Amino acid sequence: MLNLSTVLENSAKEYPGNKAVIFNDIHLNYAQVNGAANQFANVLREMGVQPGEKVALMIPNIPYFPICYYGILKTGAVVVPMNVLFKGPEVEYHLEDSESVMLVVWEGFVEEALKGFQVAETCHRIMVIQAPGSQAAYPEEVHIYQKLMTQSKPVTETHPTMPDDTAVILYTSGTTGRPKGAELTHFNMFSNAVYAARDLLGLQPGDIALAVLPLFHSFGQTCVMNACFGIGAGITLLPRFEPDKALAILERDGVNYFAGVPTMYWYLLNYPEAHKFNLDKIASNLRICASGGSAMPVETMRAFEEKFKVQILEGYGLSETSPVASFNVRSRPRKPGSIGVPIWGVEMKIVDDNDHDLPQGESGEIVIRGHNVMKGYYRRQEATAETIKNGWFHSGDIGYMDEDSYFFIVDRKKDMIIRGGFNIYPREVEDVLMGHPAVSLAAVLGVPHEGLGEEVKAFVVLKAGTQATAEELIAYSKERLAAYKYPRTIEFRDQLPLNATGKILKRELRMI
Repeated sequence: MLNLSTVLENSAKEYPGNKAVIFNDIHLNYAQVNGAANQFANVLREMGVQPGEKVALMIPNIPYFPICYYGILKTGAVVVPMNVLFKGPEVEYHLEDSESVMLVVWEGFVEEALKGFQVAETCHRIMVIQAPGSQAAYPEEVHIYQKLMTQSKPVTETHPTMPDDTAVILYTSGTTGRPKGAELTHFNMFSNAVYAARDLLGLQPGDIALAVLPLFHSFGQTCVMNACFGIGAGITLLPRFEPDKALAILERDGVNYFAGVPTMYWYLLNYPEAHKFNLDKIASNLRICASGGSAMPVETMRAFEEKFKVQILEGYGLSETSPVASFNVRSRPRKPGSIGVPIWGVEMKIVDDNDHDLPQGESGEIVIRGHNVMKGYYRRQEATAETIKNGWFHSGDIGYMDEDSYFFIVDRKKDMIIRGGFNIYPREVEDVLMGHPAVSLAAVLGVPHEGLGEEVKAFVVLKAGTQATAEELIAYSKERLAAYKYPRTIEFRDQLPLNATGKILKRELRMI
C-alpha cells in the first residue's frame, strides 16, 4: 500500500513542530497542517466523495492548497489541480474531461468557476473557501469550506491506496489540441518527490523553500511542496511571482531553496530596485537553486550565480513524467546549458522520426521510460498510444546527448521552424541574440512566408539603459549563424507574455 499523503503524515509524526507552511503572518507547523487535512478528508467523506472519484482544486498558492490536496488523497480520491486563471468554458472542459464530482475553489476565482461548474454535467458539488471577513452571498448549491471544517474532527484514517492507483491528474498545456490529463500514480508522485528532495536537492528538515511556482503545476507540486513535505522542510507561499515580493520573502524568511523557471531568475537578476533588499543576507541563506520548465540561457545562469553566490542546478521533465526525468545531480560535475543526466531508475535516449536510436551528438527526439512515466492520458487511449510507444514516452522535445551522457535541449519539436526546407531550432537563435550586450530576453518563432514557407522573426526585450536597432541585431546574428537561420525581422517589446509558470507564451506572440 502507498498513499502520497504519507509525505505529510510522516513529517507530522517526526517533526510535528517544524514549520510546514508560511503565508505572510500565518505560520503553520506540520501537526496543524496534517490535522487540517484530516478534517478536510472527513468533510469529503461526509459529502459522499468515494475512493477513486475525482475532486478538482482551483486554489492559488495559499495554505488551503496543501490542506485540500492532502485531504483529498487521504480519502483515496484523485486530485485534479486546475489553473486558477481558467475562464468558465475552460473550467467546464476540465471538470467534464476529468469526470470530477466536486470542485473546491478559492473565493477570488469563484465567478469563473461557477460559470463552468453550472454547465458541467459530471460535477455536482462546489465548495468555496472564503477570504477572511468575507460577507459574500452564494447560491444555495454552494458549500462553504469554513462552515464545514468547524464541524469536522482533526483525526482520520487514510484510505489504503495501492502504488499504481491514480493520485493526481495533471493537465498538459494543450499547445497541440485540447489539454489532456496525465494520470500519475501514488508511486509516480511519491518517488519523484522524495528522490528530488534527498538525492537531487539535498533538502534538510527545517529548510525553508519559496513556493512561487504554481502548486497546481507539476514543477511546484513535486519539486517544492511534495519534496519539502517529504523531508520535513517548510514552504513560504507567494501566490503570484513579482520580483520585489519574491526578494522580500527570500530576505524575511531566510529561504534556503528556490525553484523557478528561467524567466523568474531573469526578473530577479534584472530587478532595478534589488539594492533595497539585503542581498548579502539572501545569499548567505540561499543554498539550493533549481531551474526547469524550459532551458535557461547560460548568460542568465552565470550572472545570477555571481550576484547571489549560489549554484543553479538545471533539470528537465514534463507533467507526464511526474515531472523530473533528468537533473544536474550534485554528485557529478555540472554542465551549464545541460539538463543533466537521467535520474535513478529512469532511462533517456535520442531517436529519429522512425524511433531509431541516434548516436552521441546528433539531435533527435528525447524519449523516456521509468518509474516516473504516467499511466497514460485519462480516457485518451489513442493519444496515449501515440505518445507511449514500445514502452518509451515520446517527449516532443528535440535534444542530443554528449560524450559524457549529459543531455541538452535544442527545442520543442513543434516549435521547429522550417525555412525553405531547412530546419531551424528557435533556441539556437535565441541563445545567439541573448549574447548581445543590449539584449535581455528574446523569443524566436516562425512566421508565414509565401516563398519559403516560414521566415524567422525575433521578439526582443532590451536591457534597461541600453539601445540597439533591429538592423544591428540582425547583423550580429548574421555573423554568428548560418545564412538560413538568422532572424530577418525583429520586434522590440517592453516585456514578453508569460504563462502561470513563467514560460514565454509563443502562441500569443504568433497572434500579434
